[in-house]
Amino acid sequence: MRKRKDIGFSRKKASDISLWLEDYNDIFSDFDPRPYFQKALSDDFLQEIKRASKDKAGTIELRLFIPKKGRDREEEINIRNRLKEHFKKHYLQLKTEVGRIKKKGISMTFAGVLMIMIATYLSYNGSNNLFSHFFQVLFEAGGWFTGWTGLDQIFYTAENKRNDLEFYFKMSKCKIFFFSVTKGKFFK
Repeated sequence: MRKRKDIGFSRKKASDISLWLEDYNDIFSDFDPRPYFQKALSDDFLQEIKRASKDKAGTIELRLFIPKKGRDREEEINIRNRLKEHFKKHYLQLKTEVGRIKKKGISMTFAGVLMIMIATYLSYNGSNNLFSHFFQVLFEAGGWFTGWTGLDQIFYTAENKRNDLEFYFKMSKCKIFFFSVTKGKFFK
């Protein structure tokens, strides 16, 4: 007789980030007077989510616990949309920026190699005039500098943005839930 495979074990479990909030304003900047669907997000809120998401894999569920008496379902729709919009916008911006940095790095590396090739040609040609030596030294030093700077752009500058890019990618795909809280109990 064949054993039935338990479906519960084959599905990936979502990682959750749970935050207790006094009210919806904890999500947003204190200095922004606009309505929730336009308001800037709080740096503290974003830093807390970044910290909590570092070791999370797969789909993330952002669970926001709010006192029951302060909940407003219509505002939650606006807030949910604002959060999704923020995460998606920043993900796309960072993705574009990383692509631009890598493209610039590749161009600089190619230009550096080209300058080194010119310096090698001038050295191989063996011309002993001042003009030729000047350009040989200029292209050799410039080539090394430009080539290594380009490689730095590709491997370090773009890589430094990787953590933020991964964070915004994860959060752009997250599911956001609000829960009511009343003295130690919570309700969806």
